[in-house]
Amino acid sequence: MIRLILVATFVVLFLIFSIPILIVEYFLGKCNPAARDKSSLSIVNWAFRCVLFLSGVTVTVIGEENVPKDTPVLYIGNHRSYFDIVMTYVRVPRLTGYIAKIGMLKVPLLSTWMKNLHCLFLDRKDLRQGMKTILAAVEKVNSGISICIFPEGSRSTEPDTFLPFRGGSFKIAEKSGCPIIPMSINNADQVWEAHLPKIKKTHVVIEYGKPIYIKDLDKDQKRRIDDTVLAVIREMYFKNKSLV
Repeated sequence: MIRLILVATFVVLFLIFSIPILIVEYFLGKCNPAARDKSSLSIVNWAFRCVLFLSGVTVTVIGEENVPKDTPVLYIGNHRSYFDIVMTYVRVPRLTGYIAKIGMLKVPLLSTWMKNLHCLFLDRKDLRQGMKTILAAVEKVNSGISICIFPEGSRSTEPDTFLPFRGGSFKIAEKSGCPIIPMSINNADQVWEAHLPKIKKTHVVIEYGKPIYIKDLDKDQKRRIDDTVLAVIREMYFKNKSLV
């Protein structure tokens, strides 16, 4: 329980003491949005690294060279833990917005930081609103901001299982032309979800696959792009099981 108390205390204190920073960030964004983006990225990266340190999480990263640094991408990953976001965000080489559940908008201060980092909020029960979010993500990519989404829609709770990927997520790459970066995450649920409420020292393996360009796929692969990407992630996931 000590790790949970440390992490919870740090997060609460960070959010409280970041209020003056958010005020400065607000006015900075009015004058120089690019500077605000860079500042917000650095601050949240620092906070997430502190969370990982306090949690005792160590991460082995494979294939990071597959992530282009000169163009925005669409990260697609499997989802087992809230820590997936923390562990992957500290690796991004450029400004990246995550697509989160719309319920996150109710969390004060945290939702403000998320908006500063160009995160988008998706209501999966409202198809019209969901399409607006996808189109907003396309605009983000076209403006140079990467997007990360976990297309299972919710966290898979059964060991070594994957929920079906939702096809709408891939419209972001289809409409923007950006590369898809498959992302497999092993053992993340062992940080917290597998033994709530304790946070335990855990080794996690993250692998980034080679970029997938929808325009280069054959007709069947394009039609089944969700299954195509899921197959790549599954292959990486089971290959890396012995490393955790």
